[in-house]
Amino acid sequence: MRPGPGTVPCYLGVDIGTSSSKGVLVSPDGEVLRSAVREHEVSRPAPGHVEMDGELWWQEFQQLAAELVGAEAGPAADVRVLAIGVSGMGPCVLLTDEDDVPVRPAVLYGVDTRAGSQIDALHEELGGPGAVMEGSGSVLTSQAVGPKLRWVAEHEQQAWARARRLFMPASWLAYRLTGEYVLDRHSASQCTPMLDRHTQDWHARWAPLVAEHLELPRLRWPAEPVGTTRSEVCGIPAGTPVVAGTIDAWTEALSVGAQGPGDLMLMYGTTLFLVATGTEPVTSPVMWGTTGALPGTFNLAGGMATSGALTAWVRRLVGDVPYETLLEEAALSPAGADGLLALPYFAGERTPVQDPDARGVVAGLTLSHTRGDLYRAMLEATAFGVRHNVEGLREAGVPIDRVVAVGGGTRGGLWTQVVSDVTGLEQVVRRTSIGASYGAAWLAATALTDDGAGPDIDAWNPIELVVRPDPTTRDTYDRLYAAYRDLYPATRDIAHALADLQRSTDHRTAPASPSTTDRRPR
Repeated sequence: MRPGPGTVPCYLGVDIGTSSSKGVLVSPDGEVLRSAVREHEVSRPAPGHVEMDGELWWQEFQQLAAELVGAEAGPAADVRVLAIGVSGMGPCVLLTDEDDVPVRPAVLYGVDTRAGSQIDALHEELGGPGAVMEGSGSVLTSQAVGPKLRWVAEHEQQAWARARRLFMPASWLAYRLTGEYVLDRHSASQCTPMLDRHTQDWHARWAPLVAEHLELPRLRWPAEPVGTTRSEVCGIPAGTPVVAGTIDAWTEALSVGAQGPGDLMLMYGTTLFLVATGTEPVTSPVMWGTTGALPGTFNLAGGMATSGALTAWVRRLVGDVPYETLLEEAALSPAGADGLLALPYFAGERTPVQDPDARGVVAGLTLSHTRGDLYRAMLEATAFGVRHNVEGLREAGVPIDRVVAVGGGTRGGLWTQVVSDVTGLEQVVRRTSIGASYGAAWLAATALTDDGAGPDIDAWNPIELVVRPDPTTRDTYDRLYAAYRDLYPATRDIAHALADLQRSTDHRTAPASPSTTDRRPR
């Protein structure tokens, strides 16, 4: 916290992510005053199932607020929180009972692939993928909320019978703070097939088909205030405005000013996300069409099931060597990782492959390859995945005039350089790239502006550098990308057979999520 007399006004932004929750205090001019992090892990109770205890989201919000603002912050807590912004991974499915207690752990976004048969059944019920895409903006995939609701209804009937409300991380935090049951319109657009893309409201016929007896939340824009804190929370007084918030990738796009027409945001994190923005809705059978985070905007988006998770896997594999060491060694490996080529489908793949049974492949291994080569091959694999997604966006007619990079993966420089080299695209990197928590603070500031336009992002978060492609690598990467596109169809049948084997024999699970049956809102 910078020193100074008196109370410092600021905005609190909190984001609930896949591997950690982050909080920041941001001054009215965009300076990050203080930050805090809480690490956590997802639960994988069965192959293809990825869950998290929803109560953990609220607990970590309180811990972050206490560290940043409350008694734990000590003398540094001489701040006045003007408004609270919230954000989180998504779309997720957290179901609560009539007392607002979770009935089961939250089912996470597209990395959870349990609802394959429900996707097929709903496509048939609703007239096929084309009809669903026309009505909702996207075909049904592992990213969609509707099939996951149907899965719970079919496989966990007691929990489903108790369920009354549907939350995501941002809406759960907003509810716990204000008592207002709302969901932002962007998140709702990922509840396929529940939102009507033409009316921008819950689909009169399709929403009840999957939500059945659930009370659906009122819809708001991410920057809209939904209420004020009902009571003092960790040093934040009652009456503090709280915004609706939205899904983390979209909050990250806002944090770097990448929600204008022609913008493409690349979010470098545990997974990699792409969000392209326009003023008219666009659909694609291999990408996700959504409502934008700002009124009057629409997105075509994509997401890879892994990215930073791959480099974390390599690090664990070689004995938890520091990332800095691995980056130095990878930088010494030549473009093409000395003849290694990887498919990054270690957790299946989302767009544009849309194959939950895809699996990772590392081709070209020899006894001379090093851990630096392997680390670089993983960076290049994600870059090839980005190029594949960019082709999907362009085939749908989406213009890409500017690419803005954000997220923890932008630090260090090598990863963003590899992506620019593979794709041929320049990337803008702004001063603050910590992502969604900073974007959540921007949403909080926007809620208090008279015109609702928010602070000028160029003043809040100026451009720090532009990553430009190295033309000397182009030929190598063009040849490797062609091989990358051939490698998936060449190995798909084998990967599917191995996925079947894994489902029948893999009994390894992460620690189960703590029970939520005896918890009540505080």
